[in-house]
Amino acid sequence: MLTLEGRISARVKAPDYREWREKVTAIGGCAAPIRLFGAWQLHHADAGVVAHMGGEVMVPCGNRRQAVCPSCSDRYAADAYHLMTAGLSGGSKGVPLTVSEKPRVFATLTAPSFGPVHNRRTTAHGRTIPCACGEYHHPDDPRIGGPLDPDSYDYIGAVLWQANAGKLWHRFTIRLRRVLAHAAGLTVREFKDHARVSYAKVAEYQRRGLVHFHAVIRIDGPDGPADTTPAWATSDLLDHAVKVAARAVQVTTARPDGTDLLLEWGTQVDAQPIRASAAHEVEDESGAISEQRLAGYVAKYATKGTGKTEAADRPIRSQLEIDYLKVATHHRAMIQTAWDLGHLPQYAELNLTRWAHMLGFRGHFLSKSRAYSTTFRAIRGERRAFRAQETLDRLGFTADTVTVVNEWQWSGSGYANDAERELASAISERVREHRRRKYEQEAA
Repeated sequence: MLTLEGRISARVKAPDYREWREKVTAIGGCAAPIRLFGAWQLHHADAGVVAHMGGEVMVPCGNRRQAVCPSCSDRYAADAYHLMTAGLSGGSKGVPLTVSEKPRVFATLTAPSFGPVHNRRTTAHGRTIPCACGEYHHPDDPRIGGPLDPDSYDYIGAVLWQANAGKLWHRFTIRLRRVLAHAAGLTVREFKDHARVSYAKVAEYQRRGLVHFHAVIRIDGPDGPADTTPAWATSDLLDHAVKVAARAVQVTTARPDGTDLLLEWGTQVDAQPIRASAAHEVEDESGAISEQRLAGYVAKYATKGTGKTEAADRPIRSQLEIDYLKVATHHRAMIQTAWDLGHLPQYAELNLTRWAHMLGFRGHFLSKSRAYSTTFRAIRGERRAFRAQETLDRLGFTADTVTVVNEWQWSGSGYANDAERELASAISERVREHRRRKYEQEAA
C-alpha cells in the first residue's frame, strides 16, 4: 500500500492533475469544496452560444471558521473588514465620508461570573500575578478559564446565559434608545424622528467559554448615515448611555427546578471613542481607537469562533461524540450541560442540542443594524458582478446582449482522498501567502 507521499506523487502525475489544480487554485484551496456537475453557457442574441463550460466544478464551502477552512475564513474576514470599514470611514458602499464625524464608540459587553476561574493576570508593568489557586499559569495552560471548584460552578446558569445572550443584546439596544431619548428630553416615540442608533457587533469567546460582544455603535440622523446627527448627540453622551443601558437590562428565565434565574451583563462594560486615524495607530492619549485597526479587530473576531480547547466546529449528534471530543474538561462540561438541557421540554425553543457544540451560544457572530453600512450579500454580489464583467469584456460583449444559462446539480463535497486534501492545503497556503505579501506591499 502506498504511503501518503506516494499517493500525493501519484496524484500529481495523473493526467487530469493540471485541470484539478486550476480548479482548486480558483477557489483558493478551499478545505471542503462543494462539487457541482452541469453546464454554464452564454447565449448572444445574434451569435448564439458564445461561451460554454461543462463538467464538474468546485465551489468554496464558505465556512467562516479558520479552524475549518482557512481559505474561506480569509474571504469572510475580508468581507467583514469592508463591511465594518464602510460604516466607520464611509466613502464606499453607499456610506458618505461624513459618517466618520458622527458620535461613535467601541463598546464591549461581557458575561457575568458563574464562579471563580483560573486566570493569568499581570501588573501594569507586565509582571505575572499568581492565580487564586496559588500557581503561575503559562499562557497556554488549558486550565485557564476553567473553574477553581468545578462542583460549585454554575454550569446551568452559564449555558442559559449564553443561550439568551442575543435576547439580552436586543433589550440592551432598546434601553440604549430610551436612555438617549431621555437625555435629549424626548419620548421614545419622538426619538426616531430625531436620531437613529446604528451598530455592528461581533461575538468573541473568552477562555472560560462565554462570549464578549464587541460593538461599533453610532448615532445617525433619523434617515441613516447620510442624515445630519442632532447637535445634542455626542460621543460622551453615547458612552454614558451605553454604560447605563448595560447595567439596566435583564432577562428572566427559569432553572430546571423552576426557580427564577436573572440574566444580565457582567460588571465589565467598556466604551471607547473612535477616531479617524492612520492604520498603524491603535490609540491616542485619550484612549480613542482608530477606525482601520478597529475594523481589523472585528474581522479577526468574526472568523475566530471557538478555539480548539473550547468547542467543536460542527454540531454534535450523539452523547458518544461528547465523550470523545478533544476539548478541555471545563468546556466538555458546558457542552454536556447544553446537551442535557436541550432534552428538557421547557427549553425546547432554545434548541440547545443543536448549539451544544457552541457551548449554547445561538446568535450570529457578526450582525448589524439595517442602516449601519452595506451587507455581506451586497459585497458578494459586487464580487460576482465584477467577475462576470471580466468574462464579458474578454469576449467583447455587454450584459444587455447576452443571456446566462446555468444548470448545475450537487455531486459531492470535499476531496476524494487524503492526497488531494494535502495538495489543496498546500495550494491554500501559497494563495494566502501571496495575498499577505500583496497586502503588505500595498500598505508600505
